[in-house]
Amino acid sequence: MFPSVLNNIKYNKPLLLISGPCVIEDDEITFEIASRLKQITSELHIAFIFKASFDKANRSSIHSFRGPGLTKGLATLKHIKESLNLKVISDIHYPEQARAAAEVLDMIQIPAFLCRQTDLICAAARTGKPLNIKKGQFLSPFECSNIIEKARSCGCTDLSITERGTTFGYNNLVVDFRSIEIIKEMGVSVIFDATHSVQLPGGGGDISSGERRFAPSLAKASVAAGADGIFIETHPDPARALCDGPNSIPLDTMPYLLSTLVRIREALETPIDNPTP
Repeated sequence: MFPSVLNNIKYNKPLLLISGPCVIEDDEITFEIASRLKQITSELHIAFIFKASFDKANRSSIHSFRGPGLTKGLATLKHIKESLNLKVISDIHYPEQARAAAEVLDMIQIPAFLCRQTDLICAAARTGKPLNIKKGQFLSPFECSNIIEKARSCGCTDLSITERGTTFGYNNLVVDFRSIEIIKEMGVSVIFDATHSVQLPGGGGDISSGERRFAPSLAKASVAAGADGIFIETHPDPARALCDGPNSIPLDTMPYLLSTLVRIREALETPIDNPTP
């Protein structure tokens, strides 16, 4: 089950990708990433939504780069949407941002740290846009039922939950792949965030660190576990990225990774005589 925003994309074996840089750094590099991802996903027949944040309001330090802000950021996303004919998604942090965001975005994302904020969820739901709510790293998968109920009670009918790992000791996350099946049983699509799942929150002192080398393995495992889509932050030069560079995937490696994920999805859809345990 995919959000209705994707119903006009017809593939025999669709894999949904939500991808882009963590934050809008400038128009040029953001457009470059979007253009390259469109090319890759078109060749691989992957349903694609471009993601970039206009504001990272939850950065570790007051000195960290946050992005261009609501007005300029939405203008950048609108240009990408219209120039490249792409679907776009970004996250909001305050209920009052919902209406302006809905005028540009095809999906609205709720950040993990804010996934229980009732007013924020309801404001986003009332726009009529599909929602992608990131499961907080402090929640069990079972608690997502409360998040889903909030969104649905405020009118949302197209909803996905993104799994992004669970807090495990100091500055570390761990992924329980059982959560994909558990959340899907609640009647929503499940996206797996391969890059934030390898983040080391606050691991750099005043910044978060990450272990991007593990992201491809987790992405492959999540598709095998039944995830409907993958969330991947990517950048042409992660070492120079202004946000989440340590856990971002280099843009030039995305074709190989995504082609592998497509083959895993295809293998899952091949009928076999194996009874359900």
